[in-house]
Amino acid sequence: MSSQPSRAPTATERRISASLRQKAPRTASAALDQENQDSRTTQPRKPSVATTTYESRTERNHVFTREAVISRTRSPLKPAERPSNSRKTKDVDRSLRGVDASRAGSVDPARSTEEPVATWSPQASLIPHSSAPLASRISVPPLASLAPPTLQPQPLRELSADAQEDAVIEDLLFVFMGFEGQYIRYADSYQPLEEKSRLAGPQFRILPGLDPSLRDLTMSMLKMATHYAAVEAFVEVQSREDFGAVNHALCAAIRKLLKDYLILIAQLEHQMLTNASFTLHVLNLHTKTTSHMMFQLYSVAHEVLRENNMLEEDVDDLDKSDDFENILESLREGRDAGGIPGKKVCKGGSVLRLITRRLASMSGDPAARELLMTLLREASRPYMAMLNEWLHHGNVRDPHSEFLIREQKSIRREGLEQDYTDEYWEKRYTLRNDVIPPQLESVKDKVLLAGKYLNVVRECGGVDVAKDMDKDTKVPHTFDDPRFLENVNLAYAYANSSLLTLLLTTHALPARLRSLKHYFFLDRSDFFSYFLELGNSELKKPAKSANVGKLQSLLDIVLRQPGSVAAEDPFKEDVRVVMNEVGLTGWLMRVVNVTGLDTTEGSVTSYTPAAASVTGDEKDISGFEALTLDYAVPFPLSLVVSRVTLTRYQLLFRYLLSLQHLESILVGSWAEHVKTESWRHKSSDRRIEQWKRRAWTLRSRMLCFVQQLLYFCTSEVIEPNWVAFMGRLHAGEDGPKEGEEDAGTSGKVKRTVDELMQDHVDFLATCLKECMLTNSKLLRINSKVMSTCTMFANYTVSLSRYLAAADIDLAPKQPDTAHTASVASTATVKTPLVYDPAKLDKLIDILQKYEDNFTRHLKILLDALNYLAATETVVFLGLCARLSMANEGVAGGGVGAYG
Repeated sequence: MSSQPSRAPTATERRISASLRQKAPRTASAALDQENQDSRTTQPRKPSVATTTYESRTERNHVFTREAVISRTRSPLKPAERPSNSRKTKDVDRSLRGVDASRAGSVDPARSTEEPVATWSPQASLIPHSSAPLASRISVPPLASLAPPTLQPQPLRELSADAQEDAVIEDLLFVFMGFEGQYIRYADSYQPLEEKSRLAGPQFRILPGLDPSLRDLTMSMLKMATHYAAVEAFVEVQSREDFGAVNHALCAAIRKLLKDYLILIAQLEHQMLTNASFTLHVLNLHTKTTSHMMFQLYSVAHEVLRENNMLEEDVDDLDKSDDFENILESLREGRDAGGIPGKKVCKGGSVLRLITRRLASMSGDPAARELLMTLLREASRPYMAMLNEWLHHGNVRDPHSEFLIREQKSIRREGLEQDYTDEYWEKRYTLRNDVIPPQLESVKDKVLLAGKYLNVVRECGGVDVAKDMDKDTKVPHTFDDPRFLENVNLAYAYANSSLLTLLLTTHALPARLRSLKHYFFLDRSDFFSYFLELGNSELKKPAKSANVGKLQSLLDIVLRQPGSVAAEDPFKEDVRVVMNEVGLTGWLMRVVNVTGLDTTEGSVTSYTPAAASVTGDEKDISGFEALTLDYAVPFPLSLVVSRVTLTRYQLLFRYLLSLQHLESILVGSWAEHVKTESWRHKSSDRRIEQWKRRAWTLRSRMLCFVQQLLYFCTSEVIEPNWVAFMGRLHAGEDGPKEGEEDAGTSGKVKRTVDELMQDHVDFLATCLKECMLTNSKLLRINSKVMSTCTMFANYTVSLSRYLAAADIDLAPKQPDTAHTASVASTATVKTPLVYDPAKLDKLIDILQKYEDNFTRHLKILLDALNYLAATETVVFLGLCARLSMANEGVAGGGVGAYG
């Protein structure tokens, strides 16, 4: 045995010489002679035979060792044809094909000793965790094109047609699962390490040499492999946390379908191994239905990815959602903001809308329709869970911002007392119009209001917001449930009836509104007249100098006065005195100039009293002009009587107060005319008597104007609209009549909370409009008329002194010098009257200016009211008729009527 290794070179030389003899041309006789010579040479050396056999075994063991190293790559086929058509023989041949191919692909020992072959040892590694719990953590295998040439399979052109078909069938089973085969490889453009390339799906190429008929059939089947690989990558990506619960549910449903798909591949492999008649055409027929299913899944996944901009390059499309408040709130609390801010993500209702839209487009395909219905049903389950939580409990459980309701957590009810923009009700919960599923488009407002109502009821406590709605037997869990719309309607009706009961019965909203009417509309205002008398000294001061604490004490005394209407009011403690730094006209003009005061839309919300600072050129206003009332309204009544609506109440109050104060000034002027000697004395000068009559007439016209305007605002505007508003309010307060079904169980709503709130806003808006407080032209004209009246009434005392000096019967021609000298040092003694004929001309001139100013502006006001009565509201016609009484007997103004 020690001499056996020394015989190895002889064996190698013999193989080389044998191969050379096979290549050299020779005759049959020469071949026979050579064969006899070889037999003679080798016959006496029997040990060499054993040595050759041993070397052959050693060589085979060496080959086996190499094949264990490259076990990840399947060996090529053996070029020899199969001996029979039996499937068992084929299987045996296929099992031995790896050994034969490796032997055929192995390098000659002679060459191996001269040219060492580089080993190829690819290794798998673990990739880091992602937020997708079921994502694969194994690295992508290397491409087959990178394998060394020694591991490449035998070319297809060297195989027979049957061998080609068997090789292609075996490759297809691998390709269907997303792997490369021996003859079916990834296209060069496919990059498995890039996410976008994996999401788009790999394209496959077939090595050259395949029969054309087999190639065409194979290429048609490779589309299913592309779709499967793309869908599998889609499931891994969309299962990440920031894509939301709806995407997670969709991926779970797709994952179940992919599991069935892999089961089918296993069954097809079993058929290939056991059925002799299993051909490529049979494989194609078995995968037709599944290929259609994979195409539908691929189409849905492609649409979702396109919405996410995950397939295009260099697309800068940011999310336009205004969810910055919640991001800031989460950062303050130290929580994760959830996803990347600004990155557009198709999730929630957007995904459901895409599936619904594709379901509508594929309505003529029963198989596709059934598949898409399954996807929609499964994907809608988490969305329905959020919807039921919102409808039946008023809670928003939306950690991924995919629900149609957006919650601004930074807006809390504690800020309602300073909220002049209705933020809590209008902005605390809003709709995400871009992510509303089509199934909820027609009932989105009901969905929003139902949760808002229940949220208010829950925060107030005392009412079972859940009722029996949260039982699994009554709540639908998918969009295709026939009780879906009925569930929304019932939840809306129940939430509405609960909040109405809370507002109207528990918190006595009608009584609150009547209390507001008493204080702000001066209804039965005996207490307020008494308050104005007591606080006259303070209210005459400039607004900045008035003592608000003293005025508040006087108001509290008046409100507790026995016998007044306010004494029995249980809410009198909520009334407060406030001094505003801006006059009524200036306040209204600012709002009108900015927003037009479209009070039907609530644009008065743009005005905030704190922002209305007094400019330097604006004169100081008196306490009477600055006086207003404030009213503390508790939650949830503050939703109905919010700061915005309370501002409207304050506007009407200040306007009515200005009219009432002007009326009292003019009445005081009349008292001055009655008690003052200069007015009561009948002068011997005819011109003075004519002037007195003109002054009395002007005072009467002004008083008529103010009284008619005040009567119109209170009796023809506020009172009728108040009666109509309270009638609608009591209609909602009344419960179902006998024999009628409760709204909470029938789903029919007769009266809603939002209608009640809108009726309240409309009532105030109508009052403001018909009181001429919403039109800038009417505001300016009416302000000028009232300013003229105020100046004339306040100037009455001065006119009395001028009149006494102009009347020769009351004022001596020469003053008493002795008396004047004796009292000159006394500051409190008035200057003695001296007759001055020129003062009569001055009085006539002053009165003429007042008459002209009042008459001209009153005529302009009447013309404007006539125009608006014809174009906007007919109510102004009644006001025109009343105010024209103040202009009777005047022919174009001036003194013509008085001679």
